[in-house]
Amino acid sequence: MVARGRPVKIVGPDPGWPAAFAAEARALAAFFPPDTVRFEHVGSTAVPGLSAKPIIDILAGATRLVVFEQAVGRLAEHGYAYVPEFEAELPQRRFFRCAERSIHLHAVVHGEAFWTEHLRFRDRLRASPGLAAEYEALKHRLAERHRMDSFAYARAKTPFVRRVLASDEDPSTC
Repeated sequence: MVARGRPVKIVGPDPGWPAAFAAEARALAAFFPPDTVRFEHVGSTAVPGLSAKPIIDILAGATRLVVFEQAVGRLAEHGYAYVPEFEAELPQRRFFRCAERSIHLHAVVHGEAFWTEHLRFRDRLRASPGLAAEYEALKHRLAERHRMDSFAYARAKTPFVRRVLASDEDPSTC
């Protein structure tokens, strides 16, 4: 097996993750004109009690991607590396990584599919402890299977995410 991406390590829930998100969102807001960008905490660290890779995922939404493109230099001064090669797979997203603080910034157009699907998935996990437990068990199995390949790990979660997003059922019954 060829290792790609970064190693996958799942850790137990950390009650400090929401505060880390809030502090970073406040700091990031200073890099944009007032009221142009909305920040949301997404990913597993946004679901109370859920094990996760210890990376805070921040979803940033603006009316146009150029808002983020114009901020690349300011974000770099704050420790964020712009990763444009990821746009080949997700052209609707601008991705930034802050390794120093273990943060991923996903910059998208507010209200488009990437935005709404990430929030819907997060909210379904928050609303259903059973669904969150099912996802957590899957993440542990996949982390073991793909421990040296974060790309394969992420792709292997896709069928579960799609199933949750496709369900019109009450999230507690998924």
